[in-house]
Amino acid sequence: MNTRKEVTEKQKKAYTKASKKQKGVILDGVCLSTGLSRDRAARILRGDSAPAKKKSGARRGRRVLYGPSEQALLRRLWVTCDCICGLRLKSAIPDVLEALASFGEIKESKQTVQLVKRMSVSTINRLLKGARDSFALKGRSTTKPGTLLKTQIPVRLGNEWDDAVPGFVEIDLVAHCGDSTRGEYINTLDVTDIATTWTETRAVINKAQRYVFEALMHIQMKAPYEFLGIDSDNGAEFINHELYRYCETYGIVFTRTRSYKKNDNAHIEEKNWSIVRKHMGYSRFEGKQACDLMNAYYERLRLHTNFFMPTVKLVSKQRIGSKVIKHYDKPQTPYRRMLAHPNVDIQTKQRLKATYATLNPAKLKRDMLAIQDRLEKLAIPWNGYH
Repeated sequence: MNTRKEVTEKQKKAYTKASKKQKGVILDGVCLSTGLSRDRAARILRGDSAPAKKKSGARRGRRVLYGPSEQALLRRLWVTCDCICGLRLKSAIPDVLEALASFGEIKESKQTVQLVKRMSVSTINRLLKGARDSFALKGRSTTKPGTLLKTQIPVRLGNEWDDAVPGFVEIDLVAHCGDSTRGEYINTLDVTDIATTWTETRAVINKAQRYVFEALMHIQMKAPYEFLGIDSDNGAEFINHELYRYCETYGIVFTRTRSYKKNDNAHIEEKNWSIVRKHMGYSRFEGKQACDLMNAYYERLRLHTNFFMPTVKLVSKQRIGSKVIKHYDKPQTPYRRMLAHPNVDIQTKQRLKATYATLNPAKLKRDMLAIQDRLEKLAIPWNGYH
């Protein structure tokens, strides 16, 4: 032990004055003479004290950056945004936080808010992993072919549509029939604009073409674009003289999908799940009271989804062998897409901005939950069997 101490004390002065290369040579000699490890020998020659022993059970690795308050605020934002994925939630957080703060809904400190804003997509997904629920429900299709005008309404072709311009929409009807299609039940008319993903919904008492057409006209008045093209499935509620005459009169391109090819209407099929089914489920609803409540819900839902819920759009798709590589754009809300689109006039953009300034996403969510509670009392549950 004395010999080891003598060797290190003798080399200390030379080590502190030596160059990097000379220090390596000195270390080699000290390690060879004393049997010390290179790290420990260097520490002794520098005059450093021995490292403190770690307490048993002490946590190794990076310190925890996002504590209980940050995680609680993240979960609250996630619930407000309908439990969307981390990628879309990351884009929604700035707008939602700004809106909540303007209405005094944020009680957390500025530091907590800033930490939540800077969370990465992977961190958001990791922190929310334990709170996620999975759904594996499937509903019924109630589309009955309308053969009356099929020869006059063409199958949709790419050269008839300009998907980059707001006003070209896909439409569909979602049945709230529970586990039986017998009798009358409420349906939801779902309309989505392909260019901006702006989506409108309206409940109808049944599938009669009169009610469906009235709902479509109601949506046209509410939507921030004029219909330029309408693409539907082959159901009789759409393939009829009333809608055909309307499109002919106003110069609207009216097309239909191929029979039994649901992917032809992929944009609206996706919205049928993410907007209608996710909020209304698969229970059966009947009667005017339930229909009115659903429309009250949809009036708030259209503001919630179009102004605060980011969407992603497929930009390109490339097939390499058996693999298909898809590229998507940056998540944006339909509202932001409308503001950025050059074909939307200034007056429409100003109206949208004025509406946005009045919206409190937390209050919208509370109102929607209150209506859902009332709707649940009118629902005939779906039992999962057909």
